[in-house]
Amino acid sequence: MKISQLFKEKDVTLSFEVFPPKTDAGFEAVEKAASEIAALSPDFMSVTYGAGGGTSKNTAKIAGDLQDRFSVPVLAHLTCVSSTKDLVKSVVNEYKERGIENIMALRGDIPKEGRISFDYDHATELIYDIKSIDDSFCIGGACYPEGHVECARQSEDIQHLKEKVDAGCDFLTTQMFFDNSTLYQFLYRIREKGIEVPVVPGIMPITNAKQVARSVALSGSTIPQKMKIMVDRFADEPDKMKEAGIIYACDQIIDLISNGVSHIHVYSMNKPDIAEGIMNNLRSIIR
Repeated sequence: MKISQLFKEKDVTLSFEVFPPKTDAGFEAVEKAASEIAALSPDFMSVTYGAGGGTSKNTAKIAGDLQDRFSVPVLAHLTCVSSTKDLVKSVVNEYKERGIENIMALRGDIPKEGRISFDYDHATELIYDIKSIDDSFCIGGACYPEGHVECARQSEDIQHLKEKVDAGCDFLTTQMFFDNSTLYQFLYRIREKGIEVPVVPGIMPITNAKQVARSVALSGSTIPQKMKIMVDRFADEPDKMKEAGIIYACDQIIDLISNGVSHIHVYSMNKPDIAEGIMNNLRSIIR
């Protein structure tokens, strides 16, 4: 099923993201984790794509298998980074052959050598290309409630976002954030600029103290005082930290749904226990 159609049919959705292994040796463990998360019956699952397409064959395989075995819609990622037009065409065709109907089109992180790709500079160009290869796909894109780290002003970032949507992006998924007011302000700004596609909040459960520094380094996300206090209190007690992190994420999700933001995506980090904890806490709300 196309995710755009799913959003029309269901008032509330909850989905999870998994990522393929960096090497083939880790495939079995990731496949097991992904299967356990799929068995929880999320509304859809996304499968990420390694830089330069290094895990692209595993992205297609995991996504296709999840869809076939669990009848769960899948969102397969595709990035500009180090991609050529020929590679993109090949991947899009493989997704099509596997019955995958949804693609998350991303620029990806710039590699150390400093160039994104010989054929692409921005996700907007990738979206145009996917549409030209096969316009039957539902296409998702990324957005940044606190502004993209490479943009000096949020207004500039929102203009790029408008270009992405105009290119054919059907919905947007946010980078992680930990203060819902950040999202509400962002939604007001983008709606004001005519961006009307569904926006799916990306929620990252912080279940160990090391994730905080890592999250800030990767995304530039602001850590609210409430979360800092939680981490300080439970950092040295792993079980309590995990439970507190799940509850914090659930509190975010409940607040979002209460305020009419009802399609939620969870960055589950290949951890079925985290996904299960969130699903169990929210089951009566999302069903």
